[in-house]
Amino acid sequence: MDLSVQIGKLRLKNPVMTASGTFGYGEEYADFIDLNRLGGIVVKGTTLLPRQGNPYPRMAETPSGMINAVGLQNKGVEHFVNEIYPRLRNLDTAVVVNVSGSTVEDYVGVCERLAGLKVDAVEINISCPNVKQGGMSFGTNCASAESVVRAVRQVWPGTMIVKLTPNVTNVAEIALAVEAAGADAVSLTNTFLAMAIDVERRRPVLSSVTGGLSGPCIRPIAVRMVWQVACAVSIPIIGIGGIMNGRDVVEFMLAGATAVQIGTANFIDPQATVKAIDFLDDYLTRHKFANARALIGAMELE
Repeated sequence: MDLSVQIGKLRLKNPVMTASGTFGYGEEYADFIDLNRLGGIVVKGTTLLPRQGNPYPRMAETPSGMINAVGLQNKGVEHFVNEIYPRLRNLDTAVVVNVSGSTVEDYVGVCERLAGLKVDAVEINISCPNVKQGGMSFGTNCASAESVVRAVRQVWPGTMIVKLTPNVTNVAEIALAVEAAGADAVSLTNTFLAMAIDVERRRPVLSSVTGGLSGPCIRPIAVRMVWQVACAVSIPIIGIGGIMNGRDVVEFMLAGATAVQIGTANFIDPQATVKAIDFLDDYLTRHKFANARALIGAMELE
Protein backbone atom coordinates (compact mmCIF):
# COMPACT_ATOMS: atom_id res chain seq x y z
CA MET A 1 0.00 0.00 0.00
CA ASP A 2 1.24 3.49 -0.88
CA LEU A 3 1.31 5.30 2.48
CA SER A 4 3.15 8.42 1.29
CA VAL A 5 1.78 11.92 1.89
CA GLN A 6 2.97 15.43 1.02
CA ILE A 7 3.57 18.29 3.47
CA GLY A 8 4.67 21.37 1.52
CA LYS A 9 7.85 20.38 -0.30
CA LEU A 10 8.32 17.47 2.07
CA ARG A 11 7.30 13.94 1.07
CA LEU A 12 6.73 11.56 3.98
CA LYS A 13 6.92 7.81 3.36
CA ASN A 14 3.89 7.47 5.67
CA PRO A 15 1.75 9.86 7.75
CA VAL A 16 3.04 8.76 11.18
CA MET A 17 5.44 11.19 12.85
CA THR A 18 6.54 11.68 16.45
CA ALA A 19 5.54 14.69 18.52
CA SER A 20 8.16 17.11 19.78
CA GLY A 21 9.13 16.66 23.40
CA THR A 22 8.04 13.02 23.57
CA PHE A 23 10.69 11.32 21.47
CA GLY A 24 13.89 13.15 22.36
CA TYR A 25 16.08 13.30 19.27
CA GLY A 26 14.93 9.87 18.11
CA GLU A 27 18.10 8.09 19.16
CA GLU A 28 16.57 7.30 22.53
CA TYR A 29 14.08 4.95 20.82
CA ALA A 30 16.50 3.26 18.41
CA ASP A 31 16.69 0.13 20.61
CA PHE A 32 12.92 -0.32 20.41
CA ILE A 33 12.01 0.44 16.79
CA ASP A 34 13.53 0.94 13.37
CA LEU A 35 13.54 4.74 13.15
CA ASN A 36 13.65 4.54 9.36
CA ARG A 37 10.11 3.15 9.32
CA LEU A 38 8.69 6.42 10.61
CA GLY A 39 7.24 9.09 8.38
CA GLY A 40 9.20 11.66 10.33
CA ILE A 41 10.82 12.55 13.64
CA VAL A 42 10.04 15.92 15.22
CA VAL A 43 12.90 16.58 17.61
CA LYS A 44 12.50 18.23 21.00
CA GLY A 45 12.01 21.99 21.10
CA THR A 46 15.12 23.94 20.11
CA THR A 47 15.79 27.51 21.23
CA LEU A 48 18.43 30.08 20.31
CA LEU A 49 20.23 29.76 23.66
CA PRO A 50 20.30 26.88 26.16
CA ARG A 51 17.40 26.61 28.60
CA GLN A 52 17.39 24.83 31.94
CA GLY A 53 13.65 24.28 31.98
CA ASN A 54 11.37 24.51 34.99
CA PRO A 55 12.23 23.21 38.49
CA TYR A 56 10.98 19.78 39.52
CA PRO A 57 8.32 18.49 39.88
CA ARG A 58 7.28 19.23 36.31
CA MET A 59 5.23 16.21 35.25
CA ALA A 60 2.05 14.81 36.74
CA GLU A 61 -0.13 11.87 35.78
CA THR A 62 -3.86 12.48 35.44
CA PRO A 63 -6.76 10.21 34.49
CA SER A 64 -6.29 9.36 30.78
CA GLY A 65 -3.41 11.76 30.38
CA MET A 66 -0.54 13.72 31.85
CA ILE A 67 0.36 17.33 32.59
CA ASN A 68 3.86 18.56 31.85
CA ALA A 69 5.71 21.80 32.46
CA VAL A 70 9.21 20.83 31.37
CA GLY A 71 9.84 24.34 30.09
CA LEU A 72 11.62 23.69 26.79
CA GLN A 73 14.79 22.35 28.41
CA ASN A 74 17.46 22.03 25.70
CA LYS A 75 21.08 22.92 25.03
CA GLY A 76 20.35 25.47 22.29
CA VAL A 77 20.61 25.51 18.53
CA GLU A 78 24.42 25.41 18.39
CA HIS A 79 24.43 22.15 20.33
CA PHE A 80 21.85 20.73 17.93
CA VAL A 81 23.85 21.81 14.88
CA ASN A 82 27.20 20.54 16.13
CA GLU A 83 26.31 17.48 18.20
CA ILE A 84 22.86 16.17 17.29
CA TYR A 85 22.35 16.87 13.60
CA PRO A 86 25.45 14.93 12.44
CA ARG A 87 23.95 11.80 14.02
CA LEU A 88 20.50 12.30 12.46
CA ARG A 89 21.28 13.39 8.92
CA ASN A 90 21.76 9.86 7.59
CA LEU A 91 18.42 8.56 8.82
CA ASP A 92 16.03 7.48 6.06
CA THR A 93 13.17 9.49 7.49
CA ALA A 94 12.24 13.17 7.65
CA VAL A 95 13.88 15.15 10.44
CA VAL A 96 11.81 18.13 11.57
CA VAL A 97 13.16 20.65 14.08
CA ASN A 98 10.67 22.15 16.50
CA VAL A 99 11.65 25.80 17.00
CA SER A 100 10.68 27.86 20.03
CA GLY A 101 11.42 31.37 21.21
CA SER A 102 10.39 34.28 23.42
CA THR A 103 10.75 36.94 20.72
CA VAL A 104 10.39 37.03 16.95
CA GLU A 105 14.15 37.50 16.77
CA ASP A 106 14.66 34.22 18.64
CA TYR A 107 12.71 32.26 16.03
CA VAL A 108 14.56 33.96 13.18
CA GLY A 109 17.93 33.31 14.77
CA VAL A 110 17.31 29.59 15.16
CA CYS A 111 15.95 29.20 11.62
CA GLU A 112 18.85 31.16 10.14
CA ARG A 113 21.25 28.73 11.81
CA LEU A 114 19.28 25.71 10.58
CA ALA A 115 19.01 27.00 7.01
CA GLY A 116 22.52 25.84 6.21
CA LEU A 117 21.68 22.23 7.10
CA LYS A 118 19.70 19.63 5.20
CA VAL A 119 16.90 19.73 7.74
CA ASP A 120 13.68 18.54 6.11
CA ALA A 121 11.37 21.05 7.81
CA VAL A 122 10.92 23.30 10.81
CA GLU A 123 7.91 23.27 13.11
CA ILE A 124 7.38 26.75 14.54
CA ASN A 125 5.90 26.45 18.01
CA ILE A 126 3.86 29.63 18.50
CA SER A 127 2.61 28.54 21.91
CA CYS A 128 5.68 30.20 23.44
CA PRO A 129 5.30 33.39 25.49
CA ASN A 130 6.12 36.64 23.72
CA VAL A 131 8.10 38.43 26.40
CA LYS A 132 7.78 41.75 24.59
CA GLN A 133 4.00 41.52 24.98
CA GLY A 134 3.81 40.57 28.64
CA GLY A 135 4.18 36.82 28.25
CA MET A 136 1.17 36.29 25.99
CA SER A 137 1.65 33.35 23.61
CA PHE A 138 2.35 34.25 19.98
CA GLY A 139 -0.37 31.86 18.87
CA THR A 140 -3.24 33.44 20.78
CA ASN A 141 -3.92 36.22 18.29
CA CYS A 142 -3.62 36.58 14.53
CA ALA A 143 -1.26 39.56 14.48
CA SER A 144 1.45 38.01 16.65
CA ALA A 145 1.14 34.63 14.92
CA GLU A 146 1.54 36.30 11.52
CA SER A 147 4.54 38.30 12.71
CA VAL A 148 6.49 35.15 13.58
CA VAL A 149 5.60 33.31 10.37
CA ARG A 150 6.41 36.25 8.08
CA ALA A 151 9.76 36.81 9.78
CA VAL A 152 10.76 33.14 9.61
CA ARG A 153 9.64 32.93 5.99
CA GLN A 154 12.29 35.52 5.13
CA VAL A 155 15.13 33.28 6.32
CA TRP A 156 13.75 29.74 5.98
CA PRO A 157 13.30 28.54 2.37
CA GLY A 158 12.14 25.01 3.19
CA THR A 159 8.92 23.51 4.50
CA MET A 160 7.51 25.46 7.46
CA ILE A 161 4.96 23.85 9.75
CA VAL A 162 3.32 26.09 12.35
CA LYS A 163 2.22 24.41 15.59
CA LEU A 164 -0.97 25.96 16.91
CA THR A 165 -2.13 26.34 20.49
CA PRO A 166 -5.62 25.06 21.38
CA ASN A 167 -5.98 27.71 24.07
CA VAL A 168 -7.91 30.11 21.83
CA THR A 169 -11.54 30.77 21.03
CA ASN A 170 -11.23 30.22 17.27
CA VAL A 171 -8.30 28.05 16.17
CA ALA A 172 -9.37 28.18 12.51
CA GLU A 173 -8.91 31.96 12.54
CA ILE A 174 -5.28 31.56 13.68
CA ALA A 175 -4.72 28.85 11.07
CA LEU A 176 -5.97 31.13 8.32
CA ALA A 177 -3.67 33.90 9.52
CA VAL A 178 -0.51 31.77 9.43
CA GLU A 179 -1.51 30.31 6.06
CA ALA A 180 -1.73 33.84 4.65
CA ALA A 181 1.64 34.68 6.20
CA GLY A 182 3.43 31.85 4.41
CA ALA A 183 3.05 28.64 6.42
CA ASP A 184 3.21 25.44 4.37
CA ALA A 185 1.25 23.44 6.94
CA VAL A 186 -0.14 23.63 10.46
CA SER A 187 0.09 21.10 13.27
CA LEU A 188 -2.51 20.94 16.03
CA THR A 189 -3.07 20.73 18.78
CA ASN A 190 -0.43 21.57 21.30
CA THR A 191 -1.24 20.77 24.93
CA PHE A 192 -4.19 22.27 26.81
CA LEU A 193 -3.54 24.54 29.79
CA ALA A 194 -4.27 22.55 32.95
CA MET A 195 -3.33 22.09 36.60
CA ALA A 196 -3.43 19.52 39.39
CA ILE A 197 -3.51 19.98 43.16
CA ASP A 198 -2.16 17.66 45.86
CA VAL A 199 -5.14 17.72 48.22
CA GLU A 200 -3.20 16.32 51.20
CA ARG A 201 -0.53 19.00 50.95
CA ARG A 202 -2.96 21.59 49.56
CA ARG A 203 -0.31 22.63 47.06
CA PRO A 204 -0.01 22.53 43.26
CA VAL A 205 1.52 19.30 41.99
CA LEU A 206 3.71 21.16 39.48
CA SER A 207 6.34 23.72 40.45
CA SER A 208 4.94 26.05 37.79
CA VAL A 209 1.35 25.56 39.07
CA THR A 210 -0.05 25.07 35.56
CA GLY A 211 1.16 22.92 32.67
CA GLY A 212 0.12 21.32 29.42
CA LEU A 213 -2.39 18.46 29.35
CA SER A 214 -1.85 15.69 26.81
CA GLY A 215 -2.97 12.10 26.29
CA PRO A 216 -6.17 10.34 25.20
CA CYS A 217 -8.35 12.65 27.32
CA ILE A 218 -7.80 15.49 24.80
CA ARG A 219 -8.25 13.45 21.61
CA PRO A 220 -11.94 14.20 20.92
CA ILE A 221 -11.30 17.94 21.27
CA ALA A 222 -8.21 17.73 19.05
CA VAL A 223 -10.14 15.82 16.37
CA ARG A 224 -12.82 18.52 16.43
CA MET A 225 -10.22 21.25 16.03
CA VAL A 226 -8.52 19.46 13.14
CA TRP A 227 -11.87 19.15 11.37
CA GLN A 228 -12.64 22.86 11.93
CA VAL A 229 -9.26 23.91 10.57
CA ALA A 230 -9.55 21.52 7.61
CA CYS A 231 -12.80 23.24 6.68
CA ALA A 232 -11.03 26.62 6.68
CA VAL A 233 -7.55 26.26 5.18
CA SER A 234 -6.09 24.74 2.02
CA ILE A 235 -2.66 23.82 3.42
CA PRO A 236 -1.99 20.38 4.97
CA ILE A 237 -2.80 19.70 8.61
CA ILE A 238 -0.81 17.48 10.97
CA GLY A 239 -3.08 16.12 13.70
CA ILE A 240 -1.84 15.83 17.28
CA GLY A 241 -3.56 14.97 20.53
CA GLY A 242 -3.97 11.69 22.39
CA ILE A 243 -3.20 9.38 19.47
CA MET A 244 -2.56 6.00 21.04
CA ASN A 245 -2.91 3.57 18.13
CA GLY A 246 -3.61 3.16 14.43
CA ARG A 247 -7.36 3.55 14.84
CA ASP A 248 -6.75 7.03 16.25
CA VAL A 249 -4.51 7.85 13.29
CA VAL A 250 -7.34 6.94 10.92
CA GLU A 251 -9.78 9.11 12.89
CA PHE A 252 -7.59 12.19 12.54
CA MET A 253 -7.05 11.59 8.84
CA LEU A 254 -10.79 11.15 8.24
CA ALA A 255 -11.25 14.53 9.97
CA GLY A 256 -8.87 16.14 7.49
CA ALA A 257 -5.32 15.55 8.73
CA THR A 258 -2.68 14.73 6.11
CA ALA A 259 -0.33 13.33 8.75
CA VAL A 260 -0.24 12.87 12.51
CA GLN A 261 2.18 13.08 15.40
CA ILE A 262 2.19 10.52 18.19
CA GLY A 263 3.34 11.83 21.57
CA THR A 264 2.26 10.62 25.00
CA ALA A 265 1.74 7.07 23.70
CA ASN A 266 5.52 6.75 23.26
CA PHE A 267 5.93 6.82 27.05
CA ILE A 268 3.54 3.89 27.42
CA ASP A 269 4.58 1.81 24.42
CA PRO A 270 7.84 2.67 22.62
CA GLN A 271 6.53 0.75 19.60
CA ALA A 272 3.27 2.70 19.34
CA THR A 273 4.36 4.46 16.15
CA VAL A 274 5.30 1.40 14.11
CA LYS A 275 2.21 -0.47 15.32
CA ALA A 276 0.11 2.46 14.09
CA ILE A 277 1.79 2.29 10.67
CA ASP A 278 0.99 -1.42 10.41
CA PHE A 279 -2.64 -0.80 11.38
CA LEU A 280 -2.98 1.98 8.81
CA ASP A 281 -1.63 -0.26 6.05
CA ASP A 282 -4.09 -3.00 6.98
CA TYR A 283 -7.03 -0.56 7.29
CA LEU A 284 -6.46 0.93 3.85
CA THR A 285 -6.33 -2.54 2.33
CA ARG A 286 -9.46 -3.77 4.12
CA HIS A 287 -11.44 -0.68 3.14
CA LYS A 288 -10.09 -0.71 -0.42
CA PHE A 289 -8.50 2.74 -0.40
CA ALA A 290 -6.13 3.37 -3.29
CA ASN A 291 -3.53 4.98 -1.00
CA ALA A 292 -3.18 6.90 2.25
CA ARG A 293 -3.92 10.23 0.56
CA ALA A 294 -7.42 9.01 -0.30
CA LEU A 295 -8.19 8.80 3.42
CA ILE A 296 -7.61 12.51 4.08
CA GLY A 297 -10.93 14.20 4.86
CA ALA A 298 -12.89 11.11 3.80
CA MET A 299 -15.39 11.35 6.67
CA GLU A 300 -18.94 10.94 5.38
CA LEU A 301 -21.47 13.31 6.93
CA GLU A 302 -24.52 11.59 5.49
